[in-house]
Amino acid sequence: MQRVTATSDLETMALPTIVVVDNLVRERSYSVSFTIPEFTCVCPMTGQPDFATLRITYVPDVHLIELKALKLYINAYRNVGIFHEFVTNKILNDLVAACQPLRMDIEGDFNVRGGIKTVVRAAYERPPAG
Repeated sequence: MQRVTATSDLETMALPTIVVVDNLVRERSYSVSFTIPEFTCVCPMTGQPDFATLRITYVPDVHLIELKALKLYINAYRNVGIFHEFVTNKILNDLVAACQPLRMDIEGDFNVRGGIKTVVRAAYERPPAG
């Protein structure tokens, strides 16, 4: 199991490439939403599995996220020991780097562990040009 407990660990993770395709509908702004109800990773402290529903919404610009690539990328976390906050923000950073959206929001809604429910929300918005 790969453990991610420091920022340097986030930068060196080996994960599948997030493939993008051209956005052929650029004449209007629209949003794309994904719900991933079976996300799994591992608690880096206990080694126990963590389960979550991920909700990702983005406003594309030039590129769209290809779904099979997203699935393979998300499934790669199955055996990674990583904190909820780290994994949610890592996924956001990687998706933004891949598709360069106008805006993206992610929510990691993690199942109860030790009597505590965790929901992590993170957002990206492209700065205005100029």
